[in-house]
Amino acid sequence: MSPSLSLHPQCAVSARIDTVELAFETRELRKICEIAEYADGQLGEEVGQALRHRLADLWAASSPDDLLLGRPRLQTGQDSRMLLDLKDGVTILFCANHPESPRISGGDIAWSKVRRIKILGIGASHE
Repeated sequence: MSPSLSLHPQCAVSARIDTVELAFETRELRKICEIAEYADGQLGEEVGQALRHRLADLWAASSPDDLLLGRPRLQTGQDSRMLLDLKDGVTILFCANHPESPRISGGDIAWSKVRRIKILGIGASHE
C-alpha cells in the first residue's frame, strides 16, 4: 500500500509522508514563512524569495541531510542546531523537533533520521 498523500496548505503540490515536517518557534516566524508578502516586507524581496526556495527544499527533503543548497551546516558549538543560508548574510536557524531526537553512538543528532524540525530564527546573528 502506498503512503497517503497530504496537501501542504501553502503549496499546490502533494507532500509525501516521509518528508520533513516543519514547526515554528513563534507565530511571527510562521507568518514570515507562510505569507510571501509579509516575508518580503520583513526581510526584503530578495531574502524573502530565497526563504521560499529554502522552505521548498525543506518540504521536499526526507531529512536535513538531503539539503544541497543554502550551505547547510551545524551552528558553531551546537550539534543540535543547523543553519541554512538565505541571502546577504541572513540565515535560517533550526533544530530537530522530535520528543527524543535520533542520535548516533557519540550522542550527536543523527540528522539523516530527523523528520521533524523547528525553525528557531531567521536573521543575521546566528553564527
